[in-house]
Amino acid sequence: MFTNTAKNNKTELPEWLETCKLSDPELRACSTRSVQGLFDQLGKGIKGLAGLETIDPMRIDRIRILQGEGPVSVNASLSNVKVTGFSKTEVVENYVNKDYSWFTQVKLPKMRLEGHYHMMGRILVIPLNGRGKCWFEPSNMDIKFYTKTKLYTKHGHTFYNVTSCKVQFTMEGLKLRMDNLFEGVKVLEESTNVYLNENWRPVSEALKPIISKTIEDILLDMMQKIFHQIPGNFFISDLPTPEQLSAN
Repeated sequence: MFTNTAKNNKTELPEWLETCKLSDPELRACSTRSVQGLFDQLGKGIKGLAGLETIDPMRIDRIRILQGEGPVSVNASLSNVKVTGFSKTEVVENYVNKDYSWFTQVKLPKMRLEGHYHMMGRILVIPLNGRGKCWFEPSNMDIKFYTKTKLYTKHGHTFYNVTSCKVQFTMEGLKLRMDNLFEGVKVLEESTNVYLNENWRPVSEALKPIISKTIEDILLDMMQKIFHQIPGNFFISDLPTPEQLSAN
């Protein structure tokens, strides 16, 4: 359980969270375990963590992609997106840089995005024009993300202000479905979906900007909610205050 009581500004260290030290030679191993514990707890749900009761499922209102290079020329948007799979996150490595940004590598057995799409353009040699329901299901993902932060103080604790998150990833499979392509011409719709699934490797490269943007939006929103509520010095006990940094 996580306790964050705005009325008396009382924040208590959760029992499930392992606290690490910058001065510890085993900091990398410790912070990897700590972040794994955070993902495990988020999968179950953290009581008292406002705005992020669970990470499975998560919802995103809208994702907008405009791309005009390479094998993809697409003006696309996804709306009412439901994302599942993040509760199965395996943290491979996490470390804190000298500027208090982070590098994190995780493995995700399967992620599923469901929602409504609106797309005009082409993927590979196929012109695509449609709107309707869709789902995308990448599997065996290896995700590396780079998180930028700034430190600030609140209620006697040092907190992380997460300012950006950039993602690189690979996947070992992709399944997808887009309904109502070609204004509902079923023969074209079915043959196109079959082609896209049979050629998932080049399609996955073509769709990387959409999937990357989705993952970045998920992680940034998730981390901002977490680290504005759980102090950074609960994760790293000897994290300096901004005042200590400016004095050096």
